[in-house]
Amino acid sequence: MGIQITSNFQGENTNGTLFLVPTPIGNLGDMSPRAVKTLQEVDLIAAEDTRNTQKLLNHFEINTKQISFHEYNTKERLPQLVAKLQQGLDIAQVSDAGMPSISDPGAELVQACVGRGIRVVPIPGPNAALTALIASGLCPQPFLFYGFLSRKNTERKEQLQGLTQQTISLIFYEAPHRLLKTLKSLGEAFGTTRQIVLCRELTKRYEEFLRGTIADAIEWANDSEIKGEFVLIVEGNQAPLPEEPKAVLPLEEQVDLLIKSENLKTNDAIKRIAKQNKLKKQVVYNEYHHLK
Repeated sequence: MGIQITSNFQGENTNGTLFLVPTPIGNLGDMSPRAVKTLQEVDLIAAEDTRNTQKLLNHFEINTKQISFHEYNTKERLPQLVAKLQQGLDIAQVSDAGMPSISDPGAELVQACVGRGIRVVPIPGPNAALTALIASGLCPQPFLFYGFLSRKNTERKEQLQGLTQQTISLIFYEAPHRLLKTLKSLGEAFGTTRQIVLCRELTKRYEEFLRGTIADAIEWANDSEIKGEFVLIVEGNQAPLPEEPKAVLPLEEQVDLLIKSENLKTNDAIKRIAKQNKLKKQVVYNEYHHLK
C-alpha cells in the first residue's frame, strides 16, 4: 500500500469539503477575512457550542445554519456530518475558541473525512498555545504541546513523570479552578526552581504574563483570586544528563594497548596500568600472564 496523496485543488469532486475554521481566543479583531468568508459560504457550520458561535456569527452578520458537534455527541454526529459531506454539502467546523482539534473537538471528523477521500481544508488563525509561547520569553523551539493534564491525581502524576527529562519548552492549558493543583503537581514532578510563565486571558483586555519559578507561581496562586483561562509555558529540564559509564577494557587489553601506543616494555606497561586502576602490580602481572 503506497502513500495517500490528497490534493486540495478544487477540481471535479462530488463530495463536499470540510473547512477547519479557527475562531478568536478573545479579541474578535483576530478573525481573518478568509475565515469570515468561509463561514458565509459553507452550507453548514458544525459548532462546539452553537450559543457561543451564534454570538460570533451575529457580530460578523453571518446567517449560515449551525449544528452542534462536541465531545458528548461525537458518536451520533459523526456519521451525519460525513453523510452530508458525501452528498456534496460544504461544512465548516469550529470550536469555541482557537483551532479545531487542538484540545477541542474535530480530530475524529478529520480522520473520518481523510479515510473517505473527502477534502479537508485548514484555515490559519488564532491559537492560544503559540500566542503564549512566542511572548513567554522561554525558548520557543523546539517545544512540546501537551494541552490539558488529567484531572485524576494518579494519571496526572504519571503524565508529568514521563515529561521530567524533556529539555524542550512544555505547553499546558489549565482552567482557573484547577490551576493551583496543577502548579503543585508541576512542582512535585519538575522541582520548584524551574522557570514557568502563566499566560492569562490572551488577547483580552486583562491579558497578563506572570513569569518566575514554579515556586513563585504557587505562591502567587495561593495568594490571589484566580480568574481567566491559562496557558502554562514550562522551561525544559536544564540539568545536564548523566554521562554514560565508559566501557572498561580488560586489564590484559589495557596493557597491550599501552605497549603499542607508547612503545613501552611489558613490565613498565603493567606498572602504569596497575597505578591507573589502583591495583597492586602483582594483580595486573598475574592477569596479563594468565597466572593464578
